Amino acid sequence: MTLLVAYIFPFAMAMAAFLDLLTMTLPNRFVIAFAALFFVAAAVIGMPLEAIGMHVAAGLAMLVIAFLMFIPGWIGGGDAKFVAACALWLGWVPLMEFALIAALAGGLMTFAMIASRAYPLPAFLSRQEWALRLHRSETGIPYGIAMAIAGIYVFPGTIWAAALGI
Repeated sequence: MTLLVAYIFPFAMAMAAFLDLLTMTLPNRFVIAFAALFFVAAAVIGMPLEAIGMHVAAGLAMLVIAFLMFIPGWIGGGDAKFVAACALWLGWVPLMEFALIAALAGGLMTFAMIASRAYPLPAFLSRQEWALRLHRSETGIPYGIAMAIAGIYVFPGTIWAAALGI
């Protein structure tokens, strides 16, 4: 069971990147399940209640910040909820590193996507709905990918990796 906990966070990061790339959505069911699994994983590793409370506080803080970024349209609603769920899992310690890496990855991805939209899609992608959607100038940026990159990058320094001896 403990080893299974080691795979929840990285799997959720990969799934979020995949979903956001293909659909430009991070469904509520996915984000809620990811957040709920935090409490299961915390119980499995024997996380103290005080630590759980600090993780919940980090998640709530990021939810407020992300919601404030959602209001003017800087990020999508799914991104706002997903970053809060990531913060719930990460807690305060790696949160700044996560946010910095996600911002850098998101910025690079934004510049790359905007630049690529000036050129036609290669023929093999021009028949793929997800590629056509991403190529349209009115389409936003799938920041779930940037958050997934950041999450996987910081995972080895988390309480989860330490508790599991990773």
